[in-house]
Amino acid sequence: HNTVVPPVILRNIFNNPGWYTQYTPYQAEISQGRLEALLNFQTMIASLTGMELANASLLDEGTAAAEAMIMLYNERNKRNKGVKCRKFLVSQNCLPQTIDILKTRAIPLDIEVMVCKSVEFEFNESVFGVLVQYPNKDGRIKNYRSLIKSAHENKIEVIMAADILSLTILESPGRLGADVVVGTTQRFGIPLGYGGPHAAFFATKEKYKRNIPGRIIGVSEDNEGNRGLRMALQTREQHIKREKATSNICTAQALLAIMAGMYAVYHGP
Repeated sequence: HNTVVPPVILRNIFNNPGWYTQYTPYQAEISQGRLEALLNFQTMIASLTGMELANASLLDEGTAAAEAMIMLYNERNKRNKGVKCRKFLVSQNCLPQTIDILKTRAIPLDIEVMVCKSVEFEFNESVFGVLVQYPNKDGRIKNYRSLIKSAHENKIEVIMAADILSLTILESPGRLGADVVVGTTQRFGIPLGYGGPHAAFFATKEKYKRNIPGRIIGVSEDNEGNRGLRMALQTREQHIKREKATSNICTAQALLAIMAGMYAVYHGP
């Protein structure tokens, strides 16, 4: 969706080398301002999605959905000793590019992506997760509460791909019972840029904090008791864990996430 970038954000962040040259703020001691801006983004996402935890952004909505699928697949099969759960149900009302990315990322893991209407979902022991779009690709808003309840009764986790702007007025996915919420923050004042990149968001429950892909900015104290920000829980990632990493995603779309977070600050609650 085309958006207006507020001039104050355009001038002070998008056109300012202090913000736009960074990829990821590794050196916490000299990038407290950028870390605070990303923490602000995480807080905004957690608040709008109704989830306990959010990362500092990912590449795009399709990638975030694929990462969510893989996280749930690994988690379920770690618990499920023996026969692997391989089926992942996807509503046909999800965005087509998201479905394409899911299918591609599923191939090497031998995950079976089944695309059908959400009313036709069959929950059984071979299914580990579900993805629905909220609102869906036609803009329809569906109440997924009963679908989520029925999935949970079958020990199946639910991912919701949500429109971040709609969450300012709709019931949050967290309140509906979703386990993971993904989407794009492009609507928050980010230029179209010929289709990307746009910072995705990824929010989930506290119990997945060791498995969530990407960066998490955390608050700590230095030895003089001052508040300090740092990148927490990086040990899930490939630059530290190599082949044991939970994800090969090490990108935070830092500049675009900061702009989206500042867009929310600019407009207020």
